[in-house]
Amino acid sequence: MDFCLFLECGPGADAARLQALQAPAGLKAGIPGLTGMLAHTPARAHDPFLAAEPAPALVLQLYFARLLDLEAAAGRGSPLARWAETLAQDSGVAPAWETVLTRRYAVEQPRPAGAVGPWCTYLVAYEGPAEDAHAWMDHYLSEHPPLMRRLPGLRELEICSPLEAVAFLPGRRRRQLQRNKVAFDSPQALDAALQSPVREQMRRDFTTFPPYAGRVTHHAMLTRALPLA
Repeated sequence: MDFCLFLECGPGADAARLQALQAPAGLKAGIPGLTGMLAHTPARAHDPFLAAEPAPALVLQLYFARLLDLEAAAGRGSPLARWAETLAQDSGVAPAWETVLTRRYAVEQPRPAGAVGPWCTYLVAYEGPAEDAHAWMDHYLSEHPPLMRRLPGLRELEICSPLEAVAFLPGRRRRQLQRNKVAFDSPQALDAALQSPVREQMRRDFTTFPPYAGRVTHHAMLTRALPLA
């Protein structure tokens, strides 16, 4: 398992400015314990079960092997906190952020190690709450990943649970019931997976989830791995 920090700038952010502000090398070098960093920007895909919705202008994922490293990176006055303040000032939108525990699942044809992208990621978030969060997660983790792993062309599968971490970043702290993502080589490959019988089986399982409230968001994103040095 990994510890992960999500930073998200919503659809109202200035995409061009965000592209220029994506995590300069000096920032990444100044975060001890950072093991990986991904940048997600909007892509297009068609899910036959869902209407299209505006995607975030930018989502960053920062990975850490230790919780203490994540908390140090997101501490008061840290380089990451100062960069997030600059991001908010220059883009006009303060990023929302969330700390999570990430479960990674083995897939039949994983993406080659060291790939930098771009590839296509389907980011999903369940806002919640659930009537019984543990019962909901137990059902999801036992029933949904075996279906997700059968999606054609799947290169990556992660499921992220809320994590209470001591962190002080500008913007709104979020706590969602769950995040998850599946990744493919391209938007076309994601489209093919979404049109497959497996997606229909996943939708049937969705109707059996224990009771919960809140939105469920699905966003197709282009993903790039940002160098750490």
